[in-house]
Amino acid sequence: MMRFAAARSRMRAAVLLVIAAFATFALADPSSPQLSGPTLRAALLRGGYVLYFRHASTDFGQNDERMTDFENCGSQRNLTERGRSDARAIGAAIRRLNVPIGDVLASPFCRTRETAELIFGRASVDRRVIGGPAQPDDPGRYAALRALLSTPPPPGRNLAIVSHGNPLRALTGAAYLAEGEVAVVEPLGANGFRIVATIRADGWDAL
Repeated sequence: MMRFAAARSRMRAAVLLVIAAFATFALADPSSPQLSGPTLRAALLRGGYVLYFRHASTDFGQNDERMTDFENCGSQRNLTERGRSDARAIGAAIRRLNVPIGDVLASPFCRTRETAELIFGRASVDRRVIGGPAQPDDPGRYAALRALLSTPPPPGRNLAIVSHGNPLRALTGAAYLAEGEVAVVEPLGANGFRIVATIRADGWDAL
C-alpha cells in the first residue's frame, strides 16, 4: 500500500512538472491572444510593455566575419538606406502616437545602435541584448535577456530593446522577426513573459 501511494505521489509530481513546463512555454508563445489596432495603441499608451525590435533593413552583401570590435562598422553588416528610412519613419510614428518610452537598450553592433538612434534619438549599449545564435552547450545564453523581458518597466513607460532575430527566437521558438519588426512583450514577473502583438516596420499607421 505504501509503495502504491509513493508511486501515485511521484506520478502526480511528474504531471505537475509537465503542466508547469507547458505553461512556461505558453507565456512566451507568440500565438497567445494578440492585440491590434486601437486596443494595441491604448495598451502602449498605458505603458508597462517591452518593445523588442529587430534592427532595420541591412545589406546582406556584408557580414560580420571580419569583425575585430563593435566600433568598427566597416567590418560589420550595416543598415541600408531603406533601413535608415524605415527607422526614421518608425520613430516619427511612435512620437505621433505619444507612446511613452523609458530606457532604450541596444545590442553593441553598429546596425542595432544606429537603428535605436534613428528611432529614439538615444540608446544605451547593453550586452544583455547582444545577438548571436544560442549554442547547445550554453543553455543560459539568453538568461539575462529573459529576465529583462520578464521584468515590468517603471509605471507609465515602455522599455525599448533593439537587438537581433536570434535571441527572441531562442527564447520563444517562434519565427524570426522581420527586419524593423517589433514584438510587444508583456512582462509577467516570475511567470515569464508573453508576446501580445507584433508590428512590422510599415505597420505603425494601422494604430
